[in-house]
Amino acid sequence: MIEYIKGEIVELTPTRMILECGGIGYELNISLNTYSAFGNKTTGKIYIYEVIREDAHLLFGFAEKIERELFLLLTSVSGVGPNTARMILSSLPPSELVQVIGSKNEAALTAVKGIGLKTAQRILVDLKNKVKPMESMAGNLPEASVSNGAVTEEAVAALVMLGFQKAASQKAVSAILKGSPTLAVEQVIKTALRML
Repeated sequence: MIEYIKGEIVELTPTRMILECGGIGYELNISLNTYSAFGNKTTGKIYIYEVIREDAHLLFGFAEKIERELFLLLTSVSGVGPNTARMILSSLPPSELVQVIGSKNEAALTAVKGIGLKTAQRILVDLKNKVKPMESMAGNLPEASVSNGAVTEEAVAALVMLGFQKAASQKAVSAILKGSPTLAVEQVIKTALRML
């Protein structure tokens, strides 16, 4: 198993990172939190989780170990796959997700695309006791921000990659930026995820 990869960030989008290490470019699926953490950096160390399926070998990358641990916990819940777990981690920062699970906040989980009431309840029941040790670690995570001139384009592209219709994504992003034009791209995407 790969623990982490340290290298040069060749490409970075809100859902994907290309990290070059030893002349090999690794494509990593990332959450918005990881995107925020690496937004202005040219090199980095990213924690890895590898998913091996019959038709694909996928790498998921995380800026912090706690985010990877939450990803693993989420994917251990029946009905929650890697992409759904990534969607949850894109909508809720690790510290907030730990609080949501700890306080059994169904509404916060059902606000995430692809999470219905039954799945939210299953996540809360299955993970309630498993996140307790993480509560102290989650409070120490830095909140990163990214400044980007093409916020609209990048936010729409990320939402489309996450499975939303382009027209609906553009409408949501436009509405968000109309009300708050100075928001960073990850905040726009998080807000749009709650709207769509």
